[in-house]
Amino acid sequence: MVWSTGYVGAKFGLGYIEPMTFLALRFACVVVIMAGLFAILRPPLPKSPKEWIHLAIVGFLLQAMYFGMCYMSFNAGLSVGTLALILAMQPILTSLIAPRWAGESVSWRQWAGLALGLTGAVLVIIAMSEVATPPLVGFLFAALALIGITGGTLWEKRFGVSHHPVTANLVGFTAGLLGVAPFMIAYETMQITWTWQLIASLVYLIIASSLIAVGLLLAMIRAGEVSKVSALFFLVPPGAAAVAWLVLGEVMPPIAWVGMVVAGFGVFLATKRAKKTS
Repeated sequence: MVWSTGYVGAKFGLGYIEPMTFLALRFACVVVIMAGLFAILRPPLPKSPKEWIHLAIVGFLLQAMYFGMCYMSFNAGLSVGTLALILAMQPILTSLIAPRWAGESVSWRQWAGLALGLTGAVLVIIAMSEVATPPLVGFLFAALALIGITGGTLWEKRFGVSHHPVTANLVGFTAGLLGVAPFMIAYETMQITWTWQLIASLVYLIIASSLIAVGLLLAMIRAGEVSKVSALFFLVPPGAAAVAWLVLGEVMPPIAWVGMVVAGFGVFLATKRAKKTS
């Protein structure tokens, strides 16, 4: 749910600030918070240069590439619905790569669940999205965002080790900030119109999306099979549509509710543990 509400949270703020400037401000706030906690708690640091590099790579892929390219696609004119539909391919892409990359096997039941999850997500997005012809560059940014979230998930599963969350967030969001800064400097004016909507959006995205959602994602990846964890992303587009219906008053057509049920059942199949035979 915290991933889904991020769409609504971003919508509140993006009318008052440019997208990459918004991300840089968001990441900088998280870095300051983590730096303060680091100075107080003094958590252990990564033990080798490789661990530092792996933390930075995951941070760059998840923060700069995924979130950054999502916001760039919005700036290029791509609708939230179209972007969410493209990103709903992430579980399928992850499951195709996981057997070779992370040494996981994907069962036929998981494939069926992934297919149902994708079908449900498509139904919701088609029902909720207006028909439009987005620019080609918007699709390019969306494809890069898809590569970012998929690559970050797989990289964390294969190379990630258990670090203190303060250390992991400090390194990861610093990498993300360094990744989005060049886009902000090159393409934006960096002007900010301070309103309560922007402040509320920024605070919510820092706490819910940057700290809670990303932290939960990394914890789930380390604890479970990456293909099963990725299947949960099929709930993001339907969840975003439901939150927009509740909070923003956007109409929720009946077919969208059907899609949510289908996506939920698909996630259930994909993540259900197989019974052990004695």
